[in-house]
Amino acid sequence: MAVTLGFLVDVTRCTGCKTCVMACKDYNDLDAATAYRRVFDYEGGTWDRDEAGAWTHRAWCYSLSLACNHCEEPVCVQVCPTGAMHKEANGLVRVDTHVCVGCGYCELACPYQAPHVGAETLQSQKCDGCYDRVERGQKPMCVEACPLRALDFGPLDGLRAGADVVEAIAPLPDVSHTRPCLAIRPPACARPIDDREGFLANPKEVE
Repeated sequence: MAVTLGFLVDVTRCTGCKTCVMACKDYNDLDAATAYRRVFDYEGGTWDRDEAGAWTHRAWCYSLSLACNHCEEPVCVQVCPTGAMHKEANGLVRVDTHVCVGCGYCELACPYQAPHVGAETLQSQKCDGCYDRVERGQKPMCVEACPLRALDFGPLDGLRAGADVVEAIAPLPDVSHTRPCLAIRPPACARPIDDREGFLANPKEVE
């Protein structure tokens, strides 16, 4: 039985430094407008008034590093009309540039907005989990580069073994859509996926 590989994001460690983003861009020789990994800054807060009339501000925020989740049921693969988007034997989702026609169906279907049709290549491009590195027994470049060790990669069952690990937090969608191969160690202030109190503080950076 094949081992399911996935990413772990320890949000209790992540400071939002975006070293993972830059390491990925450098390794894949991406242009300034393209990023396979993005860091979502989610935050919020309220004012609480006590019985004496004093007001206290309650603020919270956390950073969530995210790339392609190499889902067990990837909708990008399901909607691809040419078979260019496919799962490899090790479970990583990749694009076959020999048959991709740049239709953009994968980009429209993915709830994580992982694939994008490149402005220059006119083909779909996305994180492939550093497929070549993984095949050589190495971890993805983003994992190796993280200075706080907030990222990890390996067999999903092992990554999810900790009692403090969950499958999703806000601002992520419901995991039932694609069954992402993702494990998250949430901070104390983490919000559920249906949260309406917080907001994405850096939409321009991750769109």
